[in-house]
Amino acid sequence: MKQVLTLSLGTGLIFCVLVLPNHPGTMTWAALNRWPLELPVIVALMIALGRLRGLATVTALLLVVATLVKIADYGTFIAYNRTFNPIVDLFLINAGFGLLTTSLGLPLTLMLVVLGSAALVLLFVLLQFALKAWADLPTQNWMRGAAAAGVLMAGTWAVADVGHHLDQWRFEASPPGTAWTSRLIYKRGAEMQATAADLAQFRRNAQSDPMLQAQGLLDMLEGRDVLLIWIESYGRASFDNPLYAQTHQQTLRSAEAAIRETGMSMRSGWLTSPTAGGESWLAHGTLATGLWTSDNGRYNAMIASGRKWLFHYAQRAGYQTAAIMPAITLAWPESSAMGFDHVFAAADIPYQGKRFNWVTMPDQFTLAAYPDLLPQSAQPRFVQVALISSHAPWTPVPRMIPWEEIGDGSVFDQMAQQGPAPRELWKDRDAVRDAYRRSVDYSLQAVFAHVANLGAQAPLIIVAGDHQAAGFVAGSDNRDVPFHVIGPSEVVSHLAHWGLSDGLLPAPDTPVRRMDRFRDDFLSAFSSFEPLAKAAP
Repeated sequence: MKQVLTLSLGTGLIFCVLVLPNHPGTMTWAALNRWPLELPVIVALMIALGRLRGLATVTALLLVVATLVKIADYGTFIAYNRTFNPIVDLFLINAGFGLLTTSLGLPLTLMLVVLGSAALVLLFVLLQFALKAWADLPTQNWMRGAAAAGVLMAGTWAVADVGHHLDQWRFEASPPGTAWTSRLIYKRGAEMQATAADLAQFRRNAQSDPMLQAQGLLDMLEGRDVLLIWIESYGRASFDNPLYAQTHQQTLRSAEAAIRETGMSMRSGWLTSPTAGGESWLAHGTLATGLWTSDNGRYNAMIASGRKWLFHYAQRAGYQTAAIMPAITLAWPESSAMGFDHVFAAADIPYQGKRFNWVTMPDQFTLAAYPDLLPQSAQPRFVQVALISSHAPWTPVPRMIPWEEIGDGSVFDQMAQQGPAPRELWKDRDAVRDAYRRSVDYSLQAVFAHVANLGAQAPLIIVAGDHQAAGFVAGSDNRDVPFHVIGPSEVVSHLAHWGLSDGLLPAPDTPVRRMDRFRDDFLSAFSSFEPLAKAAP
């Protein structure tokens, strides 16, 4: 009886590992309705060959690896709406640890890491015990031979299912049962192989730059400053999702009216971001290099390639370039490859107030402070400001205050201590969505109030979202983000051929361009270099 109970519980554990989903949408009790075709293969293999030294251990280890892949996919789907790719995503482990530490505190984060590691070790031990229970069954030669035949038949059945669902071959109907865990691991291996090949090709593509020989770049700006402002997690959901559209569009309409009073012109459109839910640097790199940096392997390859960024070309045109980066709290050596004369990280921005959890300072302070950071120079300026108040976890949410009261930022201290802690907020997805709505709205108010304050003598201003929020917040898988171009009408008119909408609300049918088109299209629009001067939308 004890042996039967051991075999039953062990087989049940293997069953659960094999049917464990990898996507939040399938993490339901319905997953238990699957019959994993790998299960009879594993059981028969243990009966036939389980006495081979190390076989049970290796099999248990493979099952733990499959579990880790599913857990990694689950987390990556929640954050970025895609699967986990070990070649390019290993750094996310460290990034996730940092975010958890900020949200939950170091002791609780360490406790979770220890408990998670212990759970994996326990899973391995239990799986190994379960497999050995089958391997140690008293059997005769004919029974082991029958089990070997069972391995062959069940394995063939599983291979048939894998090939059918991966379009290697097709049957009239799907074979009964599912070998989806095997399919998942096979697909992940194929994706890793394709990623490696893709990165090699990407490195070659990075060496080919159509703008390298261009002359007269940005001469049609006639020395006007350029300001590129990134709004974190500002995506098409602000226009398409009813949870956010009314609030955000009303803010944009009010801002549009205020900016029109200054005499400036506005045009708006859509860009397709290479990322969603996070990894803003992929969007920044894509827009500025003209290379589709859709993952961190590509990003690293782009950094190492020597590719010229938009800011390099601005330098060539006589601009002083700078990056205002309040999210950067550690060393940022890769910035040396981006074409910035000056980089101002969080420690370089004189904010004396309290942090808003992960967010180092509110956007209104960043926008008030950056002009005084820039060195005095006769050169025109090309400045990137990457704002972060609308970055998850979206608590606390700052409020706008009169600009003259900002001072050293300590005025924000009371706001920074209000609102629920991240771990409390994120227990309620509706509350998370509402916090996101208010965070983005705050950033929109801060940005466009700053733009209006700059007045008619303002630089040419580009305001862009970097990516959509995570799927459960954005409410869709769409990766389009809005962008706005603001400046004197005679300057903005150089973008007439882009087909942009008038004002700050891009029409739904406004042409969408990928972010990797922006660098070359922008340089062409404001340069007298004829071959690229009229790039199509």
